[in-house]
Amino acid sequence: MSKYVKNLIAGEIRNRLKGVDDAIVANVIGMNSDATYKIRKLLREKGIQMLVVKRSLGGRAAADTRLQSLFEDQDGSVAVIWGCEDFVSLAKQIAAIVKMPEFKTFELKGGVMDGEAFSAEKVLEVSKWPNRQEQISLLVGQILSPGATLSGQLLGSGAKLAGQIKKLVENMEEGAEQ
Repeated sequence: MSKYVKNLIAGEIRNRLKGVDDAIVANVIGMNSDATYKIRKLLREKGIQMLVVKRSLGGRAAADTRLQSLFEDQDGSVAVIWGCEDFVSLAKQIAAIVKMPEFKTFELKGGVMDGEAFSAEKVLEVSKWPNRQEQISLLVGQILSPGATLSGQLLGSGAKLAGQIKKLVENMEEGAEQ
């Protein structure tokens, strides 16, 4: 392939990866077409994209970007996978695929989050972290917890006092009726 053609292909890959800061690399070589179709369909349903590229062309396309380290230490063709709300959600989806028995030949190779390269083991470790939505719900729970506790303490004693006053009024009304 001539240098001109390689540059054209690298430019097309660069355009497809424009704006992508987090991605995962996997090996799908050796999978039959049915398994590849099923993986692509699973990913597409989750809003995740997958692009199989030759490592050298991907490296050329990702030069001077946060994804540059994604193609280092890789051989042959690799599948670049990106999408989801955040890297943790993406890692969770890929970890689920790795565990599926019908995709035995799907091999996780690594990933990049905010320009930092991760090994396959680290990506699987990241998949156990809470994703963005889970972190927000934990934070909101922590913010609201002291207020709920204070409200319960104030309302609890107030309700008790109101109950005692009501009982006192009822007793006084009964005494007045007799």
